[in-house]
Amino acid sequence: MRHEARQTASILHVDMDAFFVSVELLDRPELRGLPVAAAHDTSRSVISSASYEARRFGVRSAMPVARARQLCPQIVFVTPVFEKYRVASKRVMSIFREFTPLVEPLSIDEAFLDVAGSVGLFGEPIEIARQIKERVFAETGLPLSVGLAGSKFVAKLASQRAKPEGILEIPPARTLEFLHPLPIKAMWGVGAATERALKTRAIHSVGDLAREPLASLRQIVGNASAERLHELANGRDARDVETTRVEKSIGHEETFAVDVADVEELERELLRLATKTSERLRDAQLEARTIAIKVRWDTFETVTRSRTLQEPTNATQRVYRTARELFAGLSPGGRVSRPVRLIGVRAEQLVPAGSESQALWDDDEQWRALDSAVDEVRGRFGAAGLTSARLLGGRGEVVDHRSLQDPG
Repeated sequence: MRHEARQTASILHVDMDAFFVSVELLDRPELRGLPVAAAHDTSRSVISSASYEARRFGVRSAMPVARARQLCPQIVFVTPVFEKYRVASKRVMSIFREFTPLVEPLSIDEAFLDVAGSVGLFGEPIEIARQIKERVFAETGLPLSVGLAGSKFVAKLASQRAKPEGILEIPPARTLEFLHPLPIKAMWGVGAATERALKTRAIHSVGDLAREPLASLRQIVGNASAERLHELANGRDARDVETTRVEKSIGHEETFAVDVADVEELERELLRLATKTSERLRDAQLEARTIAIKVRWDTFETVTRSRTLQEPTNATQRVYRTARELFAGLSPGGRVSRPVRLIGVRAEQLVPAGSESQALWDDDEQWRALDSAVDEVRGRFGAAGLTSARLLGGRGEVVDHRSLQDPG
């Protein structure tokens, strides 16, 4: 469903400020005002979240810890505890839903809200934004920023410019006035390569992009991207706030504390990751048409490989065996060409479980029966209730468990 052009800034983008760090500071108030980052304090880790005091030194999320320490020698690292963040996120999202049922979580720390139907109860959208900000802080102690606009795209841009702890309203009538001076890198979908291509044609701002003829833009970035970027640059974004979130992919990845070159150990980690991924597929009643792996070598070079299956699956062994075969293509002769720093498994092209007819002979039937038994035990006794014997042995240390699980 698409809405008509709004006359009021009734779409809110609420973004928690330095969320992981803010949650940690609830338990470590003595660190307030200091440059703090949520990260494992090892040279191989990366920053999950940085306080604004740390950001003034150039520290950013996804930055290697070693680099952050170079930029800010006095930085304090707190070990991230993702379960705390999930709990905090659920509490914050529940407060959002007290103001409107139209809440679209984007990640653990941000969401779109449509408050057009709430003005009769809570006042104008800007007043609702203030109330949400005050309620969240009063009940959780966590700061946030809010952008208000007539579209999702502009609301998200507004929240970024409201940080930290601010509220910025862009009335629909002033959308282009706000958008057009922005640099083109502010646009969704404009990465470094696209930015370079646009700048070679003297397109430096969103206004330049809006004024560029669509035919010319197609030659630069292709048909699909050209139309989307042209619409957004001209302030046209008719997407509604969607309360039902459709998973596009599910996966897990992890970084090793010490580079791993042993094929058997890497295959064991692939099994561990495939097991987690498959369990989440089944919990969400989804199946994957495509299985992908991600490998980052010790040189930081990252490669991905994927395979589309004949039939979609959520069977652990099918996911694992496909991932293992993909990895074997990177390690001819059963030998890893160079040590591995990070490894991951991802399920893509997701469809509802059972939505596609099975072949007369189901190769995964026995595996599905085993998974069903494991899931039953897991449901009764928790995640540690039953596991593969291969995963019971010793395991090397990992850092930055890159779980992609939806915390909401």
